[in-house]
Amino acid sequence: MNNSIAKKGFLETKYFGFIQAKYYLIFLFILIAGILLNATPGGFLGGFVICTLFGLLLEEVGNNLPIIKEYFGGGPFVTIFIGAMLAYWKIFPEKVTNSIVDFIKPMDYIGLAVAALICGSILTMDRKVLVKAGSRYLFPLIAGIIAAFGLTGIVGQILGYGWREAILFIALPIMGGGTSAGAVPTAQIYSATLSFDNSYYLSILMPAVALGNALSIVFAGLLNKVGEKFPSTTGKGMILKGYTLQKEEVAKEPVNYQYMGTGFVITGVFFTVGIIISKFVPAIHYYAWTIISVAIAKITGVFPKQLEKQIAQWYDFVLKVTLPAVLFGIGFVYTDLSVVLQSLSIKYLVMIFTTVLGAVLGAWFVGKLVGFYPLESAVTAGLCMSNMGGTGDVATLGAARRMELMPFAQISSRIGGAIILVIASIL
Repeated sequence: MNNSIAKKGFLETKYFGFIQAKYYLIFLFILIAGILLNATPGGFLGGFVICTLFGLLLEEVGNNLPIIKEYFGGGPFVTIFIGAMLAYWKIFPEKVTNSIVDFIKPMDYIGLAVAALICGSILTMDRKVLVKAGSRYLFPLIAGIIAAFGLTGIVGQILGYGWREAILFIALPIMGGGTSAGAVPTAQIYSATLSFDNSYYLSILMPAVALGNALSIVFAGLLNKVGEKFPSTTGKGMILKGYTLQKEEVAKEPVNYQYMGTGFVITGVFFTVGIIISKFVPAIHYYAWTIISVAIAKITGVFPKQLEKQIAQWYDFVLKVTLPAVLFGIGFVYTDLSVVLQSLSIKYLVMIFTTVLGAVLGAWFVGKLVGFYPLESAVTAGLCMSNMGGTGDVATLGAARRMELMPFAQISSRIGGAIILVIASIL
């Protein structure tokens, strides 16, 4: 009888993310049956259901594993890396695998979530914070680059790898904004100047990018734990000292589905603005132009106050509903364990470690000097430089439990990534 009561208590009171346990387990059973019988839906719906239900399960597992939840970010860490293992071991049938890949890549589900996080977090941010933080942000970002390059160059020389090679082939690609906006153009720059072709350099750069991204996620979880133990180091999601998050008024607004729909449309409109501008100035990624246009609308007061409430509800919905699927998709589609495993050597891992550590230390100390909370500065100006671009930003901020920092993370990935390409050309 006691077991029956306990079971009922679990099913009634436990939630897997936003779904009550007694319903979630039924949904999961049906999904697994659908996978075994090759009867899962296609398109956006199929991809969403598969990624969400597995993402919710893995997130719950990670949040309850003692060491993982305390030091490695918990749910996001497990969701990403178990997702990567499922892809590496080819667990799913081809139809399911294709559904997940199509959902994440051609349908760009991650882009949808990142767009909402960028627009929602900027447009609901205190205007004074946006102005003051934005004007200082490049200082810790550049400090992180210098520290990462310097530390890895020194260690590379000590280990016999060579300081030039350590910077060019390890530190620089890790800090370069991911794959399409980082490693690929960097390889093209190297092939135009050095001895071998583009594919040769890309094969050298990609392991560093993959391992740097994985280690950045681990560091993010550890920094979250540092913030819990030393509260003075963190603003708990606020980057600028002396300010608190101004979301009380929005939080009191009742849920309004028209607000959410309007917020969704606003997100798409701002991204359209970013893409239009990038047509005329293609050297800068459209994500960066989107951030700039949203920030200008907020700072100048052009964006109506009423619409801020509407974008806020869409932002909150995305935070609560979409992220498990995003994290699972990042692991399954973008985290290539074969690349990681091929590059495992003590010397190589040490230099990966020093690059990420240098990024954290430089951004931490210089961020503190310019009036930032050092932990938030280290996460955004440091780890969001050393991770794998946009997907890495979501994973890193998820592990750090600080999704509201997405605009600063994207500045690191896009504008910081552009800085790295300039440095690559010079070097």
